[in-house]
Amino acid sequence: MTRPPIEVFGTTFQNPILLASGTAGYGREVATVLDLERLGGIVTKAVSPEPRKGHAAPRVAEFPGGMLNAIGLANPGLEHVAADDLPWLDQHLHRARVIVNVVGNTIADYATVVARLSPQSVVVAFELNVSCPNTARGGEEFGADDAVLSELLRGCRAATGKPLIVKLAPTLSDVARTAESAAGAGADGFTLVNTIPGTLYRGPGVSAAASRLGNGQGGVSGPALLPVGVLATRRVHQRTKLPVIGVGGIRTIDDVMQYLEAGASLVAVGTAALADPRIPERLAESWSANG
Repeated sequence: MTRPPIEVFGTTFQNPILLASGTAGYGREVATVLDLERLGGIVTKAVSPEPRKGHAAPRVAEFPGGMLNAIGLANPGLEHVAADDLPWLDQHLHRARVIVNVVGNTIADYATVVARLSPQSVVVAFELNVSCPNTARGGEEFGADDAVLSELLRGCRAATGKPLIVKLAPTLSDVARTAESAAGAGADGFTLVNTIPGTLYRGPGVSAAASRLGNGQGGVSGPALLPVGVLATRRVHQRTKLPVIGVGGIRTIDDVMQYLEAGASLVAVGTAALADPRIPERLAESWSANG
């Protein structure tokens, strides 16, 4: 039996498997190692008004429960994405959907990106990154204050009629309350969760200057994040009844089902795909085969 498509965010997804933001560039970077058209879609790497170089290397450090990353939201900037990356996706993707991840230094920055990219037909929704744990600006402060987040959402809502998906941090004191407030300000759904702040040193008895990351700290992702994301998904879905993209620690079809049973409509695969880029494809196949 063939599973029906998933109707959410004003469109249909052929399966619930997405590539998580920051782990697959803008699609072209991974198109030679997996078939993007077999997935539900891709969430692009962050887009800010201006190009960002990101943090100094090293940017990634592995540990037994997953990995740390401190990329710093590096991206080529709004105009490059509008003129080059999104047209490539529009030309090459017909079944897989495209969600654009948005970041900025100010509330106006978010609205600027959304307004500029909203006319592009390949974009089905925007994911507002208000929870990155390793940037000085354009990070957690936008999602940690309900009033600020509401103002940001109102600005973005005025800039587009397309769905706005808010990516929240797992470290919020009450993620369901924050989500409920965001829903009241115009959010159409949520991505749960972003990474958790953490650091690792190069060895015992060393100083912070000897961190394994050039930025000194980064975001924890991978298997250890799975139960955190599943719980946040359940709490937010129960409180808001809005669609959720579950992300964090997904490696197997059982992990996918954990999120779906918690109330997620879609899931996004990140760290696992860095280790094995074909994992998302296999998850999509497994989903279809078990219809």
